Amino acid sequence: MMSETVDLDGVDIAYRSFTPLGHANSDSAPVMLVHGMGGDSTTWDRFTRALTAQGRRVITVDLRGHGKSAHTSTYEFDSFGADLLALIDHLGLNEVDLVGHSLGGYAVSLVAQRRPELVRRLVLEELPIPIRPGDAPPTLTGKMPSITELWHAASSVVLHPRAVLAFDRSMTATALEQFRRPNPQWWESLADIAAPTLVLRGGPGGMVDPERLDAMVSEISTCRVEAFRTGHSIHRDGYSAFEATVLPFLTH
Repeated sequence: MMSETVDLDGVDIAYRSFTPLGHANSDSAPVMLVHGMGGDSTTWDRFTRALTAQGRRVITVDLRGHGKSAHTSTYEFDSFGADLLALIDHLGLNEVDLVGHSLGGYAVSLVAQRRPELVRRLVLEELPIPIRPGDAPPTLTGKMPSITELWHAASSVVLHPRAVLAFDRSMTATALEQFRRPNPQWWESLADIAAPTLVLRGGPGGMVDPERLDAMVSEISTCRVEAFRTGHSIHRDGYSAFEATVLPFLTH
């Protein structure tokens, strides 16, 4: 495992790269895993082990304002996607599989829209799908967390203090405002996604709007949806089912 922080257009972004032994020259595309808001790259440690056991190189990223990456003056959602593109270019990657949870899902969707030739496979876990012009603002307060989600929130400070303490809470207000703002450019660019796409939606406590999900799937040329019983963090709270679904999709 190699850990590095790089200056990307004036923002320090931290990432970790895992190369399985005996596969240093593998022709397989690396897999980039991107966490959600309030987390960091360590949320993917278990799945990283599963991927490297399959001979895949894995790159896990701390988004700006999270983990070991820099706090910044702006947290516009598009900047998270721009950071990932800058990191992909910095690493000299010509092809990559992308897996993103929540805010990370939005970030990887932007990469697939803007540089479709880079992305071999795309996984969007519990993406809070942007609203369209004319849609009613989402009522996030209507989503009741599951018991597992409540337990995770209560225990995060003890179990994952680095992620909790490193998170720049100043982005919260900006994020909530963006969740409620129509995003026509994102919708117009969905058809540009060329990669086979797997969308994961949770059960109670999830944040995927079913009507917008149907509209999104209809715009992506090759896309399927898998539903889970867990809440918003499928890879954390329903790991076995997550791996059983996502690992074959990425290793096909």
